[in-house]
Amino acid sequence: MLRFDNVLLEQGAFRLRADFSISEGDHVALIGPSGAGKSTLLAAVAGFLEPTEGSISWQGVDLGPLGPGDRPMNILFQDNNLFPHLTVSQNVGLGLRPDLKLSKAEIQKVNAALAQVGLDGKTERKPASLSGGQMARVAIARAVLRSRPLMLLDEPFSALGPALKREMLELVSRVAKDTGSTLLMITHEPEDARRIASKTIVIAGGKASAPVDTEEALSNPPKALAAYLGQ
Repeated sequence: MLRFDNVLLEQGAFRLRADFSISEGDHVALIGPSGAGKSTLLAAVAGFLEPTEGSISWQGVDLGPLGPGDRPMNILFQDNNLFPHLTVSQNVGLGLRPDLKLSKAEIQKVNAALAQVGLDGKTERKPASLSGGQMARVAIARAVLRSRPLMLLDEPFSALGPALKREMLELVSRVAKDTGSTLLMITHEPEDARRIASKTIVIAGGKASAPVDTEEALSNPPKALAAYLGQ
């Protein structure tokens, strides 16, 4: 369980409060007006922002003392966070060993992860030679290899076209289900939330509300979210 215990997040004059839990294995969308605090909440889970008040814990363990690299999570960024001078297999292999001194067994794991996301045969390619969808698959493969129980999506597929973005969302949702990961996804698109998130956290007016059924959140949104959705 991911627990936000009376959390207050502050950045300058901005303030966001959160006090709720997310069950293990849930797929949750974070939705709200621009600037409402979606990325702020995700940054706090990832360890890039320290709460002013309260605490964030996973399975009863306070995440506060842990740096981003030591937290039980993977995060997919908008730029996929790939190193241009490394091959596809090397970029994925970083999920196992930062020094890339991989054993034969670890190399087999890298190849299996690439095959799982449909990139077998492209192990020696560099990111510059890949399409946007292929680069997204590399980032997903690395997340598969790291096998962390929390998967955070900071709109990693926003630059892709509608059909390809839908394909990537379905792929990452399938990977999360296969690994039992708890998924938190920032989105501006209600249909993306409906597609892969059974629960939704509405972030508006300085508050991140407790997760509710996605259809309920989108059918009966609070005033700020309704205005953003044009309802």
